[in-house]
Amino acid sequence: MINSLWISQTGMEAQQLQLDVIANNLANMSTNGFKKSQAVFQELMYVNLRQVGSATSEQNILPIGLQIGLGVRPVGTSRHFTSGTMQQTNSQFDVAIEGHGFFQCTLPDGTIGYTRDGAFQVDNQGRMVTAGGLPIIGGITVPSNAITVSIAPNGTVTAKIDGTVEPQQIGTITLVNFINPAGLEPRGENIYTETAASGQPNAGAAGTNGLGTLRQGFVEASNVNAVQELVSMIQTQRAYELNSKAIQTADQMLQKLGQL
Repeated sequence: MINSLWISQTGMEAQQLQLDVIANNLANMSTNGFKKSQAVFQELMYVNLRQVGSATSEQNILPIGLQIGLGVRPVGTSRHFTSGTMQQTNSQFDVAIEGHGFFQCTLPDGTIGYTRDGAFQVDNQGRMVTAGGLPIIGGITVPSNAITVSIAPNGTVTAKIDGTVEPQQIGTITLVNFINPAGLEPRGENIYTETAASGQPNAGAAGTNGLGTLRQGFVEASNVNAVQELVSMIQTQRAYELNSKAIQTADQMLQKLGQL
């Protein structure tokens, strides 16, 4: 009976973690480039009370065994990198990736961060930066006398300069992809960093080597589906209640046993 108390406790803790993940997904429904997460669980070890395949006689063996599981534990959160919907903004510095790939930016410590959030701005030095002020890799600096800026599907950035006829190329936005994007480490502010699990980045021009193309004047919305998350929330609530009920039932059975 004590086992059921412990097992149900692990179940309640697992459902609490599941709810935390769902709540974070819902909180970031309006976050550009956000990718939803899903909690991943594993069953705990088993108490083997009767070994399957053991002999019952010289000629017979057990077709099944007797094992009691000890509950569940969380092992990770899996991030889904499916594309979100494209939202038109008409801002000349907003860029969305249609397909696979990540933008690159320079973090304060000098390392490289990766993001799907293409809501770029221009800082006081004319550099293209993320919404958090991180410079985009490629050294893209918009001249102060630029009238318009154009970003081609292949990442080439050109600017129409006041007093000139032909637009001038001011840089190129390159993309990178990973063998296992789910292995990237989220750092907050829509930034991911490389890990041993993600593998090394494979850089290239947009539209080549399996990388997506760029779409100026759009941003990629979150890939969170509100209906799916609400259904998962209801399932999580029911599972939590059932595990709580199992604890109450086990407690009542222990009370009856104490009265004998």
